[in-house]
Amino acid sequence: MMKKYFLLVFCLIFGISQSQIIRKYSNEFLNIGAGARGLAMGGAVVSNQDDVYSPMWNPAGLMAIERDWQGAAMHAEYFESIAKYDYLAYAKVLETGVFGVSVVRLGVDNILNTTQLIDTEGNIDYDKITKFSQSDYAAILSYAFNPGGNTKLDVGINAKIVYRNVGKFANGYGFGFDIGAIYKMDNGWKLGGMLRDATTTVNFWSVNQKELSTIVNGEEFNPAPKDKMELTMPKLNVGASKLFEINSSVYVLPEAGST
Repeated sequence: MMKKYFLLVFCLIFGISQSQIIRKYSNEFLNIGAGARGLAMGGAVVSNQDDVYSPMWNPAGLMAIERDWQGAAMHAEYFESIAKYDYLAYAKVLETGVFGVSVVRLGVDNILNTTQLIDTEGNIDYDKITKFSQSDYAAILSYAFNPGGNTKLDVGINAKIVYRNVGKFANGYGFGFDIGAIYKMDNGWKLGGMLRDATTTVNFWSVNQKELSTIVNGEEFNPAPKDKMELTMPKLNVGASKLFEINSSVYVLPEAGST
């Protein structure tokens, strides 16, 4: 019965992926990451992230939290402050594991809207230029645990709800899951892996054709895209790391892998 269920899910996802748009950079804002340490290491923290920032790199890392709870907030700006990125997270240690909730936003404000710059007869009116914002949001619920009570193996799951808004022109809703694991070997090595968008993340778009479209001399510009569904396919990130003690005050923690 279980094999038939997985086969049905696989066939459904494969069928959708063949008939809809698979974009290479769909929901890419969720791959930026969060936390100074993880960003400084270029994301090479899949096997050793051990705090409230773990959901962005590997949710299994939440199991390393020993305090009752942790919280974090981060703000960053890119492209000379054109794009603003925010991350807010909270993690709580439970009897059976660690629960976390994270909120992510990437936005670009004050974008010029020139769709009404030219009227239907081809006349230009600069007073019709307005501004709008484009923002991507995600709410992530995370849970990490030791399957079967095996303390050598940490497993974590992210459930993601995505909302994307392009001013009054379009908005989209999406959902998906990530799954990660960290295995701690007896010799001190840690092996980590995170399968992003494990079940294929789906975004459903709604386009306001009235606001988007522009007609000049009988010709339509900015037609609405025909495909209203956007897919983000699974991506596997892996890593291996080990903590080396140089002396009582100096430690080195390198990681190798793919991100």
